[in-house]
Amino acid sequence: MEEKNKHSKLEAYWMGYTANQHFKAHPRLLEKAKGMYYWTPEGRQILDATAGLWCVNAGHNREKIVAAVQQQVATLDYAPAFQMGHPKAFELAEKLIAITPEDLNHVFFTNSGSESVDTSLKIALAYHQITGEGRRTRLIGRERAYHGVNFGGMSVGGISVNRKLFPNLLAQVDHLPHTHDLARNQFSLGQPVYGVEKADQLEQLLLLHDPSTVAAVIIEPVAGSTGVLVPPINYLQRIREICDQYGVLLIFDEVITGFGRLGEPFAANYFGVTPDIMVTAKGLTNGSVPMGAVFVRDKIYNAFYQDDATAINIYHGYTYSAHPLACAAALATLETYHDENLLHRAAELADYWQEGLHSLVNSPYVIDIRNLGLVGAIELEPKKNKPTERAFKAYLDAFEQGVLIRTTGDIIALSPPLIVSRSEIEHIISMLKQVLSKLK
Repeated sequence: MEEKNKHSKLEAYWMGYTANQHFKAHPRLLEKAKGMYYWTPEGRQILDATAGLWCVNAGHNREKIVAAVQQQVATLDYAPAFQMGHPKAFELAEKLIAITPEDLNHVFFTNSGSESVDTSLKIALAYHQITGEGRRTRLIGRERAYHGVNFGGMSVGGISVNRKLFPNLLAQVDHLPHTHDLARNQFSLGQPVYGVEKADQLEQLLLLHDPSTVAAVIIEPVAGSTGVLVPPINYLQRIREICDQYGVLLIFDEVITGFGRLGEPFAANYFGVTPDIMVTAKGLTNGSVPMGAVFVRDKIYNAFYQDDATAINIYHGYTYSAHPLACAAALATLETYHDENLLHRAAELADYWQEGLHSLVNSPYVIDIRNLGLVGAIELEPKKNKPTERAFKAYLDAFEQGVLIRTTGDIIALSPPLIVSRSEIEHIISMLKQVLSKLK
């Protein structure tokens, strides 16, 4: 016991996606939050420019959400998820399908984006099995894609550092090329002009493997965690056309883009492209209680109906699917979004956000700036033989300056809560200008 006590009190917690040694030597702790801000244990105020982890879309510690969760835990703390239900689960499902794109009228509840992705892949595979197309077992993702950390999501994902330590990923998976084209689309305002032809490589992949063996294509409408890669004009429309032509299901991973990030309820609304399956999480409960949701078209849901009314429809689910606390949080979150028109507020601020971001174009080492809705990225020239060092230094400096940003590789990613004011946008941009000016 005496030996254990010699260790730092921070050592017991093995943190994910964290440089543990650096963090525990220089901890960055957040003790409370409200609105657009965090506070450290020492009382320093930190402006949140990342909505937590892309999830706190309505801002922190919203009274309606807090009250709903408090009341729910005192009323019904848990209900079995299999062969049982509770009223709020069905109420939430109805309210969600009221804002989803056409024909996405059924929802399967999960507990995270990673679970939502794996659920969507399982539904796609099972759908083809029960509709007589059991040869459709191949899945297609995309390079630089992030689809969570479960085995299915990592398999269709395309970020190499996420995959290299885990060799036994799913077989029969292929990947589209990513759409990032720095040479032709550098400093694009909104959607890039060039690159729609990259969608045609989906048809080449399908023909290579035989289209009748491909079950689904999964795509982030805007690739978030890899550094905000905005799709070229008409790219998603072309992907939809090819999937329709060859009978392949299209899955949108909207874990980041869902719930107002682009100025519409979902990216599918924004781009006018409806997938067959839509994956969500994060903003569903404003980050307050873990929850995810997978939406499916009527034809998929109906395919699982059984002649025997007592037969189980799908052998899949989670102990905490539609957890009462999560449902209460999600209902209050949707009400907050509605009351303050937050699902459309990004559209009101998009031009101002774009102008602010692109004002940094001449800052040192900035090689690209990307934006859409209320999401943005500043790509930095990597330091020779020291990739990621420059962006990580910017991250640490920004935190010391009182603003929380996010970095991925040598890219600064930004996604403030949808309640952000113009003055707060100005503060974020001003701080970034100072931070970037100090980079070496």
